[in-house]
Amino acid sequence: MQSQGAVSSVPQASASMAPHRSIDEVMKLERLGTLYPYPLSFMRCLVRRLMTENWSIHRIKFDLDENGFGEAVYEINSGERIFNFVVFSHYLSPEERSDRVIAEKWDMTATLCAGDLTEARLNRLRANVPLQEAGRVDPECIVLTRANKSGRNFNYVVDCLANGNQPDLSVIAKVGYLFRTTAVYGSGKFGMADWEKVCLRYPELARPFMAEMLACFLIRDFSVELTDWVAAQKNPKAIRLSDEIKRYFGIGNATGLGMAPYLINHPKLISNWIHVRELALDRICRLPTIEPGALQAFYEIAHKAIQHLDEIETDNIDQNALNETARRETSSVLEHLKHNPPGNWSEIILYAATQCECETQELINAILLEVHKDLVLALEEEFGSDETYVLQPNMTLQTLIKLIEEKYDWALAEDYSGEHCLDTFWYRSEEKMEPRLGRRSKEPGSEKEMFLGIGWKVKCLYDKLADQEDPSLSVARFLFAHPKFRYITRRVQTMAQSPCGEIRANLLDADVLPIQLLRCKLSFFGVGKFDPKSRLWVRNTMFQGAPLISDIGSEFRDDWFFPIKPQV
Repeated sequence: MQSQGAVSSVPQASASMAPHRSIDEVMKLERLGTLYPYPLSFMRCLVRRLMTENWSIHRIKFDLDENGFGEAVYEINSGERIFNFVVFSHYLSPEERSDRVIAEKWDMTATLCAGDLTEARLNRLRANVPLQEAGRVDPECIVLTRANKSGRNFNYVVDCLANGNQPDLSVIAKVGYLFRTTAVYGSGKFGMADWEKVCLRYPELARPFMAEMLACFLIRDFSVELTDWVAAQKNPKAIRLSDEIKRYFGIGNATGLGMAPYLINHPKLISNWIHVRELALDRICRLPTIEPGALQAFYEIAHKAIQHLDEIETDNIDQNALNETARRETSSVLEHLKHNPPGNWSEIILYAATQCECETQELINAILLEVHKDLVLALEEEFGSDETYVLQPNMTLQTLIKLIEEKYDWALAEDYSGEHCLDTFWYRSEEKMEPRLGRRSKEPGSEKEMFLGIGWKVKCLYDKLADQEDPSLSVARFLFAHPKFRYITRRVQTMAQSPCGEIRANLLDADVLPIQLLRCKLSFFGVGKFDPKSRLWVRNTMFQGAPLISDIGSEFRDDWFFPIKPQV
């Protein structure tokens, strides 16, 4: 998924805004890699908006053959504008099926677009959308995406329905989706509307990743409707998927290294995302007492979270261990609270901080954010950042040195002396311009390295500053003589005002785990069900348990977090 700016900036976070724990602790990569979704995760924001604003979404075209190949069009009426989601369903041979970014064909391709959908425009979309990166769409297209079927689930469910049976939930739970996306592009790529245009022309989509989340939500609907369609073509007496099971299906996603650099390249935006979450937790910690109803809600949500983790199936040993730890320790917390009723929420957080692993601590935090959703939702408009970096040329080197010592002490404290400490380099592949990892000790190409080792770059800048004879020299004069330090200087001067923006980790270490970066970003998307395939990429499930399009207009409780098997 592509980068997003925001409509406006918000006041920068300060360390005093989150007194319940230090920013240095919050920004450790190991902790960021254990975050769970919460009420302001982007999927949750989208679904709330669809439901509370009563958007109208209808399939106005479903022109498919007996195998489900053809075209479909969804019309989306936000109340202010009309958008269309145009889907092309294709035959994909087994040898062409791949989730890798180098794939050239997919089971389905689609675009979310504004503007009139004339036949001439449809013809242009037919010629370009299936090509994805190799095509070019018009500037009223907002998102370009593609997805592949889960062969296991899709064929199994079709056969069940054709034979008059609902699918077995224990089989579905192993995967949790019928289709999985392999890319969701936006923000001006391939001829599409850029972020500034989206903000100005389509304000209902002018929140981080709103359009991309909407596209994924619609792929999910297409997947369940396609299953009903194909089953009916196989047998006119086929039954339809029950709504309960449709809600249990999410949309799968395969996420790799392409997402990881985002957290490094958009530090002001990430700072605001983290700040909003920490500020919400701080508001909860400041509540003097716990209302009886709130404590009961905590117990109920915690039991649901335990069941959710228990139902996750993955072959990844490390993820299974994390899930098991969170289940066991959360159960232990509940048992402790039964015998030691807390006076306020801070007592629960303190107990978890001293008795539980980081994974469980963040699960407890996520539960508390659900209990006090009212305190969280008030912060929904504070996600944005202008992402500009301002050089302060008149600052003295002495002041810059002090700034680094105070705000980047974590970078100076890192040990970069061992061979393994700088062995990883990040680069973009020539074929698809996708991020990759290399090893300096074993592979060529480090001269093409991406600028992601922020801690190391800060240390190099600091050492160079310490060598200067005149500390009263201005930054401008220093950079005139040493221009290669221009970017990192500007970043340090800017990010010193945004303490949540820099991840406290050496991303060049040989043992770095990119999957922790992926999980951090995916938690803000709203992903909480992970199936890691290696240290470099993960499959996950989005929108599982969310309302259906047909639910829009009905009562909405916003309680689809921690999805569990429905009772059918």
